[in-house]
Amino acid sequence: MNRLNCLVGKRVAGHGDEEHWQTLVQNIRFAATELASHGIELVVEPINHFDIPGFVLNRTEQAFQLLDEVGHPNVRVLFDIYHVQREAGEITATFRKHLARIGHIQIADNPGRHQPGTGEINFPFLFRQLDESGYQGWIGLEYVPSHETVASFGWMKELGFLA
Repeated sequence: MNRLNCLVGKRVAGHGDEEHWQTLVQNIRFAATELASHGIELVVEPINHFDIPGFVLNRTEQAFQLLDEVGHPNVRVLFDIYHVQREAGEITATFRKHLARIGHIQIADNPGRHQPGTGEINFPFLFRQLDESGYQGWIGLEYVPSHETVASFGWMKELGFLA
């Protein structure tokens, strides 16, 4: 499946929360319809309010509320583990609750948005949960290596992803 990630953007001064929300709902509905006609699924990504203050969509639950209001089958959530942890925690419970509406997963550890194993997230546990859930999609690596890029892939070998 081809997918397009929609970063919804930051609030514009002089416009209220409701105006931002209604504009977002209308724009996502329009984009979902247009992209569906080309066989492209739209995913929306909430971004935590610490890293990008003023971003319109911060919490995972907001993203699922957006999907409810948009009401289009061609929209799902990009579940970024880093942003979920920064904004609310409860990564596994949230993932399991909304699995059917998740279109893609991205990972990075917290703090620092570095590779798995550099922070507080228990990635061995998390990967077991993803496997047991039946998730069939890709898992994107969207982290800032804490050292040289190729060396930052060492966690994959440690967790048994590479021989």
